[in-house]
Amino acid sequence: MTILSRSERRSLSRRAAVPLFAFAFAANVPAMELPDFSGLVERYGPAVVNVQASGNPDAQAQDSLDQQDVPEIFRRFFGPIPQPRERGMRVSMGSGFIISPDGYVLTNNHVVDGADEVTVRLSDRRELDAKVVGTDAQYDIALLKLNATGLPVVSIGDSKAVKAGQWVVAIGSPFGFDHSVTAGIVSAVGRQFGGADQQYVPFIQTDVPINRGNSGGPLFNLNGQVVGINSQIFSNTGGFMGVSFAIPIDIAMNAVEQIKTTGRVSRGMIGVQIQNVDREQAKALGLPRSGGALVNKVTPGSAADKAGVQVGDVILGFAGHEIAMSADLPPLVGSSKPGSKADLSIWREGKTITIPVTVGELPADKDALAGVRGGAPAAAAGNPLGIVAEDLTAEQRKQLGITDGQGVVVTRITGAAARRAALAPGDVILMVGRKPVKSVADLNASLKDAKPGESVMLLVRRDEQTQFLALTVPPAGKG
Repeated sequence: MTILSRSERRSLSRRAAVPLFAFAFAANVPAMELPDFSGLVERYGPAVVNVQASGNPDAQAQDSLDQQDVPEIFRRFFGPIPQPRERGMRVSMGSGFIISPDGYVLTNNHVVDGADEVTVRLSDRRELDAKVVGTDAQYDIALLKLNATGLPVVSIGDSKAVKAGQWVVAIGSPFGFDHSVTAGIVSAVGRQFGGADQQYVPFIQTDVPINRGNSGGPLFNLNGQVVGINSQIFSNTGGFMGVSFAIPIDIAMNAVEQIKTTGRVSRGMIGVQIQNVDREQAKALGLPRSGGALVNKVTPGSAADKAGVQVGDVILGFAGHEIAMSADLPPLVGSSKPGSKADLSIWREGKTITIPVTVGELPADKDALAGVRGGAPAAAAGNPLGIVAEDLTAEQRKQLGITDGQGVVVTRITGAAARRAALAPGDVILMVGRKPVKSVADLNASLKDAKPGESVMLLVRRDEQTQFLALTVPPAGKG
């Protein structure tokens, strides 16, 4: 046994006391500074809702956390998938929040995508049918409407004021556990993925624990204001791994106003294909440092083409905003109003020049044309094939290049025969047999006298292709 001298014992005692004191000090400081979220939850929690969507599995989005075999992927997250209520029916759950007392609810597009019925459960346990007013896949936004008044609402904040390191709180229904509260900090802002999927969204990155069922729920700041919509996680297991993403509320509310006004979301476009600039390319181009968006294609007749942008140009700025990498450009252009003017800062042949450009409009996809996908059961089909449609607007006809006044856009499918024929929301029906269809009334009138067992030919426009689809009229009452 080693016997320590008095001086050695005194020295060891002093050294041992240092970490004990440091631990006590560190434990006391955070305890005084950590925020209490209970007041925020009590005041705004009642405005958070559970969203349940059901529909044909072929029509439902398939990019949920069920993809366990795909490593390190950005995952949108559905809630738990209960046993189907009927054969061929898929049910998904997510979250949402009420933005107006008269029943407007905001959630993710991927929560209700392809749904035939959407039900919202309020904090007081009421369950109400919801109508899908409109959606936008690029922003992953869906606007729902409840037939109710006097509802509790959230307070909308300013996502441009969000900074890395700030506390944020999420309320939602992970795994179906309603009104679960989690908290963390903002890890980064303006995060872009760079791919075609949601390239127009500068995400808020957080470390708030998010799981299946949180999709569409609100992200609050410490003032109780919604600054984002929880949308995706980065995971190679299907569960939370410390990285989650929220759609900035400014972008979401802009989409809401457009959907209310025009039924769809429009985005700016200048017509360039771009890529990042690496060190070797920067050296070859004479750039002082790597950065910007290198133009590798200019669409003929586009805004960029008319402005004089050339292949090989490097876009360094747009409307006064720096372009540090190619992914920075699409959100800025997309959020610009079509027809507005902006200056491009471009590196060309060893010097920086400024080129003014008039922003064009990104063509609407078929989902935007559909306007409504899903909704309350009240929106019934007026024909035996279960096809719910809407008349095309003048703007939609212009986008589709339809000049003869024909066509109605499919907004919902309720009949099995139409589903089997692969008819989908966003398709444009031009003719029934040889009869032109110029309105929903024409469509329903042409199908009204079709007898069970008969085959009906529909001329359908999808994207840039037009083709005939043959559908068999089902027996009465079978749908």
